[in-house]
Amino acid sequence: MLEVKNVSYKIGKKQIINDVSLLVKDHEFVGIIGPNGSGKSTLLKTIYKMLPPSSGDILFNGQSLLNMKNKTMARSLAVVAQENGANFDFLVEEVIQMGRYPQKKMLENANDTDKAIVLHSLRMVGMEHVLGRSFLSLSGGEKQRIFIARALAQQTDMILLDEPTNHLDIGSQMKTLQLLKQSKKTILTALHDLGLAARFCDRIYVMYQGRIYAQGTPREVITPELVRTLYHLDAEIFDRGGNLCIDYL
Repeated sequence: MLEVKNVSYKIGKKQIINDVSLLVKDHEFVGIIGPNGSGKSTLLKTIYKMLPPSSGDILFNGQSLLNMKNKTMARSLAVVAQENGANFDFLVEEVIQMGRYPQKKMLENANDTDKAIVLHSLRMVGMEHVLGRSFLSLSGGEKQRIFIARALAQQTDMILLDEPTNHLDIGSQMKTLQLLKQSKKTILTALHDLGLAARFCDRIYVMYQGRIYAQGTPREVITPELVRTLYHLDAEIFDRGGNLCIDYL
């Protein structure tokens, strides 16, 4: 279980996120939505300790992540960040193998089990055909799927994802989120696409101007009024085959 308690973050005098609290329970798929600049990515970065919060605390299974060693955290929490710079070339399988490092002892080499996990993760994201390829030779969407495979290979209880459908075509977006949903892992993800959030999330937090604006199930949160207020669009929200659908007018 992940609990964010009254977290704020500011740069100089500029408040980026302000007194944000949220809860992600075991095996939940929780989304964070909101317009650009609302603080979604900043909040995730404070959770995985890329940015130190100005105040508040972040608990994972009752323990403060802020006081936890990074390797200890990485054994329970995998991250797919929005910016994944790769300036050095690696083979695809070497990139995924990096997800196994938190589970290894110092200087311990990859064994047959690690290699099997890497291959299985590659197959899970439908990318086994790039085995042996240079990572830098892949398209943006292919690289994103490799980063997701790396997170799966880490074999953690929870995965944090910042816009995991970036660079993916429509089919790959659906398959990727279905895969994450079916993994039964605890998921916290920032999403731009309200339709995808409505389809896959158990609960949603809406961020606006650095604060939590609304929270609840997709049906409770995604309303024509919310779309009009936050995105300045008119929308019709309706049910189709048990799925919440959005038609922008």
